[in-house]
Amino acid sequence: MVVSWRVAHLMRTGPGLDAALFFDPDEIRGAYLLAKKKPPNTPPSVNEVLRLVATLGGFLARKGDGEPGAKTIWQGLQRVIDAATTLQSLRGD
Repeated sequence: MVVSWRVAHLMRTGPGLDAALFFDPDEIRGAYLLAKKKPPNTPPSVNEVLRLVATLGGFLARKGDGEPGAKTIWQGLQRVIDAATTLQSLRGD
């Protein structure tokens, strides 16, 4: 379940912080799986994961698009949470 305060908080977060502070490890894994991208060797930043989540919600990430909005983050986060739940179920958590 995505709550509005989480989306609002993510939109106002500093870009250089570690994504593990705001996302569950399974959510990060799920975002990269859904985007069909290989996870980086170093821990990703909040901004990297947030933009990845927003692209899953319909954000196009073109050069002049600016930052993703609440709607694309919300929709992408719903997909990522579903993927994280699936990963946990497959693992038996």
